[in-house]
Amino acid sequence: MKRFLSITISVLILAFVTACGNNTQAVSESEETKVTAEEPVSATEEVDTVKESVASEASAKASEEDTEESGMEESEEEDMATPAKLLYQGHASIRITTAEGKVIYVDPFMGEGYNLPADLILMTHGHYDHTQTDLIQSKNPDCETIKWTKALEGGKHQTFDFGYVKVEAVEAGYNKNHNVKDCVGYILTFSDGVTLYLSGDTSTTPQMSELADRNLDYAFFCCDGVYNMDMNEAIECAKTVGAKHNIPYHMVPSSNSNGFDLKVAESFDVPGKMVVAAGEEIELK
Repeated sequence: MKRFLSITISVLILAFVTACGNNTQAVSESEETKVTAEEPVSATEEVDTVKESVASEASAKASEEDTEESGMEESEEEDMATPAKLLYQGHASIRITTAEGKVIYVDPFMGEGYNLPADLILMTHGHYDHTQTDLIQSKNPDCETIKWTKALEGGKHQTFDFGYVKVEAVEAGYNKNHNVKDCVGYILTFSDGVTLYLSGDTSTTPQMSELADRNLDYAFFCCDGVYNMDMNEAIECAKTVGAKHNIPYHMVPSSNSNGFDLKVAESFDVPGKMVVAAGEEIELK
């Protein structure tokens, strides 16, 4: 009996140990399976991390590009905010440097400042004191020259748009020395919208009353009283045109040393009067 019990207990112990061993192996296999199952998840996370890194770098690059573009736009806006500059060279001669750096000469004849390469040359009529283009030391390859003949092509006042400036030919003449068919004035509109009227050699023109509707910013009026209208007539013309700033020029005969007379200029009694001496530069704004 005792032997039977001993054998039975031994069998039970053996069965228990075997069962425990099987459970341990099952747990081990389960853990291995779990680890094996987790390996693809780890790879996915690694891919996601790479994607996030690439996206972050792309976002940073886009931000840098936006900053660069914004800086360029601000720089362009600053350039456009720079007003055109007008150098009154004397008599009817004017040099303008636009916000874009383009150089315009009008009626070259007197004074200094012909050293900048020309982009545009304007002439109002054929008299020698308005046509001395040889004074201009150099011209850019795409320089345009507009004479009164081109400005009056087909018997009509022409308009020329260069982007940095729009040039409109307007009436001039109406006296014994200047035929309206052979003379023009000009209205220049710069890229920032500022406008400039140059009367050219003239007396009162019918078109001047129409110019009042243009609300011009700057206007130059000849007033020599020898070849063109005198000061009193020029004053009336300035009042008719009604520009914000009115400037006398071509005020004495061209035999004068610099074509400017301060006493005459100061007698130009009109609203918005500006006295600009020969050799003086102003900003058009």
